[in-house]
Amino acid sequence: MFGPLQEYLQRFPGLLPYVPLIVVLIRVALLIGAAIVGIRLSTMLITNVFSVKNARFKLDTARAKTLAVLLKSVVRYAVYFFVAITVLETLGVSAASIIAGAGVVGLAVGFGAQSLVRDVLSGFFIILEDQYDVGEYIEAVGVGGVVEEVGLRVTRLRDFSGVLHIVPNGIIDKVSNHNRGPLRAMVDIKVAHEADPEKVKLILEEVVKAVALDTPEVVEGPVVLGIVDIVETGVVFRLWARTQPMQQWYVERVIRRRVKLALDHEGIHTPYPRTVIMPGEQGGIE
Repeated sequence: MFGPLQEYLQRFPGLLPYVPLIVVLIRVALLIGAAIVGIRLSTMLITNVFSVKNARFKLDTARAKTLAVLLKSVVRYAVYFFVAITVLETLGVSAASIIAGAGVVGLAVGFGAQSLVRDVLSGFFIILEDQYDVGEYIEAVGVGGVVEEVGLRVTRLRDFSGVLHIVPNGIIDKVSNHNRGPLRAMVDIKVAHEADPEKVKLILEEVVKAVALDTPEVVEGPVVLGIVDIVETGVVFRLWARTQPMQQWYVERVIRRRVKLALDHEGIHTPYPRTVIMPGEQGGIE
């Protein structure tokens, strides 16, 4: 392959001593170029295989994204390792001796790499047990966010403020997944003591019927549970519903808005603190 190149370089006697080095550099450049092309092609293939439009694999969107990200990561690191070994062989370095030496060094640093092994093992079981997928909202180790990437070593979470949290899998001892089933929406409505509780209950029941009819995010209810507390400033009614994952806050906002409009229309207002001054026995003010 490189014979014509050597013949061409022979026309320049000053370059002859550098011919072996030039050949090696060209081989290394070709290996790196082939690796880049291979990674891009494999990325496109994995994306296509796990595409939602691909009917050959019956996977939900979140699961498909998780497996696609994981496979891309595995392929990328495998190509890096293969290229590194091949480049070393091309440069005349014995890869076998390096691997053997790495085994000895690995024994020496094994105790220091326990956390890395723990992270990888935990990541394997997280993926195997399908604890969470890309795109789901979870809470773990005191932080919450949408899963952007599930790797063998770390999980990347993006919270609502936009901060990216990189969490080692080995320290994840408990996961709260907000996307695996309906979630609860609960709204407390406070009205004044002077309001007729039966009338308020009827108004609230009309509101929840309307919400159930035109709010597709609601999967069960809403229902009026009734009076749950009597406090100094008023009486507290509670409304309850089950919603699609991550839609509980939206449903709560819808219920509050409609309850506010309905109560205002009937002349029932939200209570507010008031001070009552009672006359004393001598006609003074206490």
